[in-house]
Amino acid sequence: MPHSAWVNCYTRKQGRMNHLNLSFSASGFLGIYHLGAASALLKHGQKMLKYVKCFAGASAGSLVATVLLTAPDKIKESKEFLYAFSEDVRKQKLGAMTPAYDFMKNLRGGIESILPVNAHEMAEHRLYVSITNAKSRKNCLVSHFASREELIKVLLASSYVPLYAGIKAVDYKGEKWFDGGFTDSLPHLPNGRTITVSPFSGRLDICPQDKPLWDLYVTFAKHSILLSEANLRRLNQALFPPRQEKMEAIFQDGYKDAVNFLQLEKWYEHC
Repeated sequence: MPHSAWVNCYTRKQGRMNHLNLSFSASGFLGIYHLGAASALLKHGQKMLKYVKCFAGASAGSLVATVLLTAPDKIKESKEFLYAFSEDVRKQKLGAMTPAYDFMKNLRGGIESILPVNAHEMAEHRLYVSITNAKSRKNCLVSHFASREELIKVLLASSYVPLYAGIKAVDYKGEKWFDGGFTDSLPHLPNGRTITVSPFSGRLDICPQDKPLWDLYVTFAKHSILLSEANLRRLNQALFPPRQEKMEAIFQDGYKDAVNFLQLEKWYEHC
């Protein structure tokens, strides 16, 4: 290759990586897929991650985005918590909706055990969490966190599914908020390229690759997914977690799909 052509190729590649964002979709208990993808990015995509300016997410996606940004060494611990949390929900007669089962309290316990004391400082203006205002039903992307407690409240708000996770919406700045997945389930940031991650097959960067008979898509809360039998099963699994063996398989799927993405973009690094 002539020197000038090599320089142009290198410049284009660097240009693609000058400003990257990484966004994780709403996913419920399929957040285990996100953890698998995050694990692969940490192991094989360190150079790419150095160019990621901002992280974003809704619901469980916001939790994984936060861990990847503020506590990447806690991916394994996050996976273990999710397995234990899923098992606890499965034991309940009506799952998360079992009367007297405090879904949000258990989730808060996991978040508090994983996030470092200065998580809010690392997240400031680099983490964008999708939440929905209970009164106006409008979306808000929160990126300012005055304290660790405020960050935790925003993450809980993004994860609160009305009735499913309790009857009380989350208080934040004097207003009630619930799951951002209802209004923007896969945030795209205005500057740079936003790399999208979802456990649902669709028009996304990192996701399962279903091959149905018809190429039909449905868009919900700015998240375009394939209309497939597999995605319908995944929707059920997001709310009613499968057994740990299946959860582990979904984790591995996330890992493999992220590796495929890195290889396709020529960002893959051998360990």
